Amino acid sequence: MVCSPITRPLEHGWGEVVSTIRVSPGVSRGLRGVEAFSHLAVLFVMHRARYSERDLVRRPRRRRDMPALGIFAQRASCRPNFLGLTVVRLLGRQGAVLEVRGLDALDGSPVLDLKPHVRAFDSPGRPLEPEWMSRLMAGYF
Repeated sequence: MVCSPITRPLEHGWGEVVSTIRVSPGVSRGLRGVEAFSHLAVLFVMHRARYSERDLVRRPRRRRDMPALGIFAQRASCRPNFLGLTVVRLLGRQGAVLEVRGLDALDGSPVLDLKPHVRAFDSPGRPLEPEWMSRLMAGYF
């Protein structure tokens, strides 16, 4: 479960948010060795997200200077599946509690899985992004 100071969605600024992830005692032994990694991929439920069919095609952050795109071509929370996936910086571990930076999950969000960020799997050599993405992300982190 996510413990965060953020209780309502933010449009930007998630990159500086420090939160904790509390792992269930029954599986906390599975964290052994995780502190050797700098980053983790966190799969979580966006438990307070809302979705309607009009969200299938929309402008990112509802900005007029952005193109109208399908929801699967953007990272918005109004998704039909309510799943969030974020790579975060691991700041530390105390037993079953992980302190992380950059998790865009609200306080109380259930965590489904954690994986170490591994360059060979998670960082393709030359990923392509459309021009609008750099404008959208300017000042985000």
